[in-house]
Amino acid sequence: MKYRPLGRTGLSVSEICLGTMTWGSQNTEAEAHAQMDLAIEMGVNFFDTAEMYPTTPLAAETIGRTEEIIGSWFAARKNREDVVLASKITGEGNAKVRDGEPITAASIRRAVDGSLKRLQTDYIDLYQLHWPNRGSYHFRQNWTFDPSGQNPDAVKANIEEVLHELGEQVKAGKIRHIGLSNESAWGVMQFVSIAERDGTPRVASIQNEYSLMHRIFDLDLAETAINEQVGLLAYTPLAAGLLTGKYTAGAIPPGSRGSINKGLGGRHTDYSVMVADEYCEVARHHGLDPAQMAIAFCLTRPFMTSAIIGATNLDQLKTAISAAEIVLGDDVMRDIHAVYRRHPLPL
Repeated sequence: MKYRPLGRTGLSVSEICLGTMTWGSQNTEAEAHAQMDLAIEMGVNFFDTAEMYPTTPLAAETIGRTEEIIGSWFAARKNREDVVLASKITGEGNAKVRDGEPITAASIRRAVDGSLKRLQTDYIDLYQLHWPNRGSYHFRQNWTFDPSGQNPDAVKANIEEVLHELGEQVKAGKIRHIGLSNESAWGVMQFVSIAERDGTPRVASIQNEYSLMHRIFDLDLAETAINEQVGLLAYTPLAAGLLTGKYTAGAIPPGSRGSINKGLGGRHTDYSVMVADEYCEVARHHGLDPAQMAIAFCLTRPFMTSAIIGATNLDQLKTAISAAEIVLGDDVMRDIHAVYRRHPLPL
């Protein structure tokens, strides 16, 4: 396993990050503990969760269950110092979490304390804002995104409030570093600029969707990430499983995410399945596992800090983590690029 710097924090994190959003719904506590054990054994030192998890499906009665499962693992294993732990405050609009309240100084205090209790830890290494109060173009909203209704002065005032409170949480020792999620280049620069002006915590990372089939990060956000040392934590590097090939020809395997979250968050269409199959064929042509090729591609990107992988069984987890050892040759990259040029935005 290779390790990469987490922004300017001084921390090094494994280039594969263990995602957790199926724990407490698709996965039992025992299965989740086994996944964490295997990940540590294979060199993963970076786990990502959120106060709203699990999401397969997202349900009011299971909110926070994933953090509780991680907490029981820490309590049993006594190994908190071995893990760089990331979690997230939910943000405005999700009525299942604190009635959908926006991210403010007050909501941060409540959310941090709640997560710490469930996680059975005194601190969170990387505390992320799950999505902006002002909204986001992620989760297929890029097709209709219109920022003209935003009030930039109000946005900046909220960012200032949030950063100052996060600074207080750092001083209290409850969190150590901060990150963003589902953000834009403009949003990242507001956080960076205000933090530099006020001496509040500096953003270390941005967690956005990225895969062979969803590469909108490659332009403005890539430039921002590299020049400001705000590396990408890529979620859904397998396009919610499409890039494994298991949804070929309209198949919906029993127990898969596609059988639980219908449409895979807008990702599952006839067109996207066709494009995913083209990428899978590239992998097979070169003797590669499709899932490993997809993850290994993400790790070639110059702005990548870590690819967040998820699994519902240990065999899937071994395959995903082992992708870190795959080196893609020039011939593979040429074939990948040919598919990309034909289908630049299939999701």
